[in-house]
Amino acid sequence: MHRQSLLAALGQLLSGLAVLVVLAAPAAPAASAERPNLVVVFIDDMGWSDLSCFGGTRTKTEHIDRLAAEGLRFTNFYVNAPICSPSRVALATGQYPHRWRISSYLNNRQDNARRGMAQWLDPAAPMLARQLQQAGYATGHFGKWHMGGQRDVDDAPPIAAYGYDRSLTNFEGMGAKLLPLTMRPGWQKPGRIWQDAVRLGEPVTWMQRSHITEGFVAAALDFIGDAQRAKKPFYINLWPDDVHGPWFPPVEKWGDDKRALYYAVLDTMDEQLAPLFDRIRDDQALRDNTLIVLCSDNGHEHGAGSSDPLRGAKTWLYEGGIRSPLIVWGPGMLADGVAGTVNNDSVFCALDVNRSLYEIAGVAPPANMTLDGENLADTMLGRAKDSRRAPIFWRRPPDRPGFVPDFDEDNPDLAVRDGRWKFTVNHDGSMPQLFDLDADPSETRNLADQHPQIAERLKKLVVEWNATLPKDLSDPTY
Repeated sequence: MHRQSLLAALGQLLSGLAVLVVLAAPAAPAASAERPNLVVVFIDDMGWSDLSCFGGTRTKTEHIDRLAAEGLRFTNFYVNAPICSPSRVALATGQYPHRWRISSYLNNRQDNARRGMAQWLDPAAPMLARQLQQAGYATGHFGKWHMGGQRDVDDAPPIAAYGYDRSLTNFEGMGAKLLPLTMRPGWQKPGRIWQDAVRLGEPVTWMQRSHITEGFVAAALDFIGDAQRAKKPFYINLWPDDVHGPWFPPVEKWGDDKRALYYAVLDTMDEQLAPLFDRIRDDQALRDNTLIVLCSDNGHEHGAGSSDPLRGAKTWLYEGGIRSPLIVWGPGMLADGVAGTVNNDSVFCALDVNRSLYEIAGVAPPANMTLDGENLADTMLGRAKDSRRAPIFWRRPPDRPGFVPDFDEDNPDLAVRDGRWKFTVNHDGSMPQLFDLDADPSETRNLADQHPQIAERLKKLVVEWNATLPKDLSDPTY
């Protein structure tokens, strides 16, 4: 099927979605309509230094770079897990994902149970989208979900149950979706992958894998138009499943190895995100009252992208697995003089982005739940350089102990960052490591013996934090 036909089919799919009724409801009060629009772009498996505006040299991500040049970059920002599903839960809920027994990627039913994990995110979890929806926002999710509804888990709640008026997802979510056709140089016709995902919800549109980010962007653009006509502020998740493997860039960009394919996909994704950025930038009402937040859900896949000079990669608790490039754009919302600058000082995480977006939107968090995130709205908007006060904690995915080819070392069971210090240790107390990240962001010098009191304090904190959470297969006592 030609690209034009695919996009036409996508348009028909979107126009037929019943959830359009939500946006046809009476407009919210004027005060609600003046609230800022929020767009969260959560890239899949992109390394800390893959974007050229973060030092990447393999490809020029010109459209994201422009966003950075007009916005604010943060180099000490973290996600709350080194792998997709728990990282997404943390951003969506503002709570450590382990509270909801999601500590690695959601797989089939048997494997989830084996690892001590839930089958899907409990809809009772505090959801930023739901609170915004109840406050009058139009809410949409376009892209990868992976918080329930995948493989043989076909009875997960629909995405709408979490506070979204409209959704379009991939093979790892319930409801309307885009599924990938694959093409390589020399093939006579495209292949298909994830055919079984049709059972997780329809309607389904099959698209070339190399254009699926474009499909999600098209859906988001339609949603923005509908929200404007309904005079409602909007909250959008644009969560592409690029640059996650397997990689199928356009055939004219095909590469001869894993790394070349990865960067061809990154380049294409950057191009396909551009219409979303341009739509907001070129509409003065949107430009002056919209905040775009862009980051990655975890580090790069080993052997594909890059997090140089950081140690580790996706699934590791070293910096390359959990530190993420963060860009905040909003010409009408950022403090004067911060556009194009870099914040190297503020240490915070996705939990704090969640809590800060409540503040920026002027919407109260759920009254009956305590969020783990802190309000750092002034930091995100460039008005301050505060850091998170509480330490940031991590627990390794239960199925990722380490020792992959060419990366022959243990993955620590637990980690904590507090100020300049990062400490890692195993559940049994072995392998204590203390790093001064201000002086040694590459985590090459273990200072645990030189600073035993700091090491012991951080060990106590992370062990006590972990003891409050449900156990999973990472714990030898599970």
